Amino acid sequence: MDFFPIFMNLQQRNCLIVGGGEVATRKASLLLDAHAQLVVIAPELTATLSGWLKDGKISHEARAFTAADVDGKSLIIAATDDEAINQAVHTAATAKNIPVNVVDNPELCTFIVPSIVDRSPVIAAISTGGASPVLARMIRSRLESLLPSAYGRLAKMTAGFRDRVKQRFENPKDRRLFWERVLEGPAAEMVFAGRDSDAETEISKSLAEAEQGDKIGEVYLIGAGPGDPDLLTFRALRLMQQADVVVHDRLVSQQIIDLARRDAERIYVGKERDNHAVPQEDINHLLVRLAKEGKRVCRLKGGDPFIFGRGGEEIDTLVEEGVSFQVVPGITAASGAASYTGIPLTHRDYSQSVVFATGHLKNGMIDINWPGLVQPNQTLVFYMGLVGIKVICKELMAHGMSPDMPIALVQKATTPEQKLFTGSLANMHEIVDREDIKPPTLIIVGEVVKLHKKLNWYSEKS
Repeated sequence: MDFFPIFMNLQQRNCLIVGGGEVATRKASLLLDAHAQLVVIAPELTATLSGWLKDGKISHEARAFTAADVDGKSLIIAATDDEAINQAVHTAATAKNIPVNVVDNPELCTFIVPSIVDRSPVIAAISTGGASPVLARMIRSRLESLLPSAYGRLAKMTAGFRDRVKQRFENPKDRRLFWERVLEGPAAEMVFAGRDSDAETEISKSLAEAEQGDKIGEVYLIGAGPGDPDLLTFRALRLMQQADVVVHDRLVSQQIIDLARRDAERIYVGKERDNHAVPQEDINHLLVRLAKEGKRVCRLKGGDPFIFGRGGEEIDTLVEEGVSFQVVPGITAASGAASYTGIPLTHRDYSQSVVFATGHLKNGMIDINWPGLVQPNQTLVFYMGLVGIKVICKELMAHGMSPDMPIALVQKATTPEQKLFTGSLANMHEIVDREDIKPPTLIIVGEVVKLHKKLNWYSEKS
């Protein structure tokens, strides 16, 4: 993080802008919106700045900048087209540890003026650290369309209830749970519809009916998808933001874990071949214990929890223990890997069915119905099969599949580290011996692999 995001209270504080052009005018407008006491130093002013001066909104000194001008200021912006003046402003401000921004010159900035979505008192600020102001504005435009203007009214309304809620709930966790129910419930919708009076009544009613601390929490069994954070569902993201604890496995990327609520506890229970950090039975009972402590538990699993994710075992235990739960499907690894390599799992000219199988070795063997897999016009997808790839190829050929059948290995699918290795059943063992292929890797077998070169759209990291 090159710049630490922070919101400053500039009300009635002395601020300085050096420059009187259009850029300075835009910056002045932001500072006036923050109710700053603003001084502008510049030989000339734009018509807008002159109007603000006439109205008494700003002070103006029609002269050149001097180092003494920074004295007593809380924040300074240099908005001139003179590099020497901008450098002088930077030098004078930093010498006295005063925050300074030199427009369009990140190297001379100790703070960045972000793109702003204003729903006061709700403010969203977006910055690229000066790398791409246009991108920041594009992101702001998207947020503008997602955040109703009524959020400001909603925030002011909830502020009026803060003391009453504090008196009702001694425990900060109980207060947070109450506010989450309110802000995601009917009261918020009433504000969005312009029914503020009804919304206040609804909040008062919810507060009167609220109970102190639930004894039993809830478990959210969430599929984190194949790796790309953008492939999470909206529901998954919403529940991740509500959870008090995140229990995650090895296949969930740090980028996805970081999307959970910042103050949520993180517990790693990952498994690797021959190295189970936490046995599955212990994971099951961990979820029960956390929920019975009254916590909302996000169980994050790579891919989809019901496709080789042992999600069924976990919720079976939750049912036995009377713990409430929700299941959020995720994009399974097969779908993600196929989509990001241009290999359709089904195609009317090549494959009319697809089979998911585990390639996990046990005692050097894979316990699977091989004759059932060797069928015409069928795509096979093996999960957890990298270690057993030679056995897979050998058994498929031994049960009648052509040695020339195309096969693909997709490493770290949907991520910037994705790599694709293609070959045939006959020569894939040579590719595996030659290349440094690492898990997680998915195996796709079938004629559809031929379509990769024509249909691939995702650029792999070289």
